Amino acid sequence: MITGIIVALPEELSTLTKKKIPYGKCEFLAENILVTHSGTGPNNALNAALRLLEKGCSKLISWGCAAGLAEGLSAGDLCLPKQLITENQQHISVHTEWRQQTVCLLDGLQPIHSGPLSTSSSIISSSRKKKVIHQSTGAIALDMESTAIARIAEQEQIPCLVIRVIADTVDMNLPTAITKSMDGKGEINNNKLALNIITNPLQIPDLIKLGLHFQNAQKKLNSVAKKIWEIADFPITHTA
Repeated sequence: MITGIIVALPEELSTLTKKKIPYGKCEFLAENILVTHSGTGPNNALNAALRLLEKGCSKLISWGCAAGLAEGLSAGDLCLPKQLITENQQHISVHTEWRQQTVCLLDGLQPIHSGPLSTSSSIISSSRKKKVIHQSTGAIALDMESTAIARIAEQEQIPCLVIRVIADTVDMNLPTAITKSMDGKGEINNNKLALNIITNPLQIPDLIKLGLHFQNAQKKLNSVAKKIWEIADFPITHTA
């Protein structure tokens, strides 16, 4: 039974493997673990999930960072949501037993948040918008890929698990230098980033803060990755 792991960004991918997996490609971490570099957003995640299914995966994990939507979540906090909320307010559950076993395996990495994770087809950069999403959905965190992955899992009646770590907290506004420097895969163009910083150097303190937050998130993902073989090995008998 092969577990497929979908990872949007190279920086998130580096917490699982030292292999440089090109965008749109897959690599085996072990005989039963296949990882794909999807790029950001629901369409890329959808295509990545289908790619893993074609290669024989029968379980899916959404792996990476998330934005905090609720007060009290810090950079580096681990989120293992029980439910996902789509942009049209539909709810999708992750696999109950797989999630519970994962929580037990990762008990030493508390706090582990179980609240709903929402989705967006575009980057949510402002603190105000994060708070609005939290108020309207009750979600505590947000990413751009997990619900697309969970939809495919639900359609195919296979288990899905979401492992996300908070990078930018609810009170943070993402610097415009970041959002203006991203390509269609969500990766940063360093030349564009440098130009945006030069034209607006007042963003530098926020960029430093974001960098430190992202380092905290990477450290937590690195810790979770030490248990990935045990997480992936969990036997699944049904999709509930």
